[in-house]
Amino acid sequence: MRRCCFLCLLISASLTLASTHAQDKAALRLVQTIPMPNVEGRIDHMAVDLAHKRLYVAALVNNTLEVLDLRAGKVSQTVTGLKEPQGMVFVPETGILYVATGGDGKCYAFSGDPLTRTSEVDAGADADNIRYDAAAKKLYVGYGSGALSIIDAPTLKPAGSIQLEGHPESFQLEKSGPRVYVNVPTARQIAVIDRIKQIVLARWPLETAQSNFPMVLIEASHRILVATRKPAKLLALDTASGKVVADAEKPMSSMR
Repeated sequence: MRRCCFLCLLISASLTLASTHAQDKAALRLVQTIPMPNVEGRIDHMAVDLAHKRLYVAALVNNTLEVLDLRAGKVSQTVTGLKEPQGMVFVPETGILYVATGGDGKCYAFSGDPLTRTSEVDAGADADNIRYDAAAKKLYVGYGSGALSIIDAPTLKPAGSIQLEGHPESFQLEKSGPRVYVNVPTARQIAVIDRIKQIVLARWPLETAQSNFPMVLIEASHRILVATRKPAKLLALDTASGKVVADAEKPMSSMR
């Protein structure tokens, strides 16, 4: 029997509540549940087209790309023939969706409604997370045993690569500068890259935790937030020095 996957969408409640009321208010609330009846196994990354109210879901184990109509609350299209779709990014200015596939190491470009594959390029084995530099019109794809592949988005042609000490997981691009911050969990570090010079500037070791996968860059506050799995922690690092300025651990038993 096929199992039905569901995608639950949540929105943030107001963050401007007075502190006396904040503890009594739920931070998130469920607004929509969308079934994906033909999807089996875990999903990976997602991207959204806000203008047309579409959500794109990488169904990694199912080897499909699912297009969800957020207005209708249902799957509107299933793109087959992909090998382990993982990372994806949607570019509103061009209407193009880029998808990285780990099974064949490709980066595909899709456009239109329904989605149609328009071009592809080799991104590297186990192509995973993908980010878009809007100013330079370049794609960055994490791949292999340790590297970022750089791709010119308009032409989908290779534009370089940057070597790392392990497979990159989540990474974030500065908007006001050339730096890229990359989680490298097998090396227990965060790599800092200059994407203009295509070199590694620094490697910040994580001494109190490992398995650093998710990352958020809060550029205005000069902070990186990194979630680790072993143990379950949230670390805040200063982007100027790489020093851990906050370390919050939460027992796994309370995270169910």
